[in-house]
Amino acid sequence: MTQHADTLRYRLARPEDHEAIARLDGSFTTDHVYEVTAAEDGFTIRPVPVDPPLLKVFPEDDDEDEEEDGEPGPRRTVVAVDGDTVAGFVTFSFERWNARLTLRDIEVAPAWRGRGVGRALMEHAVGFGRECGAGHAWLEVSNVNAPAVRAYLRWGFAFCGLDTSLYDGTESAGEQALFMARRLG
Repeated sequence: MTQHADTLRYRLARPEDHEAIARLDGSFTTDHVYEVTAAEDGFTIRPVPVDPPLLKVFPEDDDEDEEEDGEPGPRRTVVAVDGDTVAGFVTFSFERWNARLTLRDIEVAPAWRGRGVGRALMEHAVGFGRECGAGHAWLEVSNVNAPAVRAYLRWGFAFCGLDTSLYDGTESAGEQALFMARRLG
């Protein structure tokens, strides 16, 4: 069956979408990762090849319903659907204290990748951020998720920080968290 991006509809997720969202295959394979190197005066981040290619399957996420300060901010999930099939989703929230749109998760089913679905989902999130008065959008991505990093760079995001220990004690130990931001003004 051939899927066409023009058959997709974008809408707020409904309770009946939860199971399909949870089942969506967010894994990826990459032949490059982003290497983080610490120097005396900072860090460098550069793409390096990996052989054999790396297959990454993400562990189950814990659902976070509150901001760090305990005050719930507006949170949304938008789905891309083709009939009854969820082709992708994005979950995002607005944090009032710093007027920031936080991208919590974005995934596109393998059959729909490379067709503009991720970009359209991101623009739905960015539109929500602008409606809330966000000055910028922010996200965290693993250094091994080179396909996502390349997409975020194409969509106007830039590196703004990193955490070399965020994933310690998890199934992703050894990876580094890259933080990226995009101005919305």
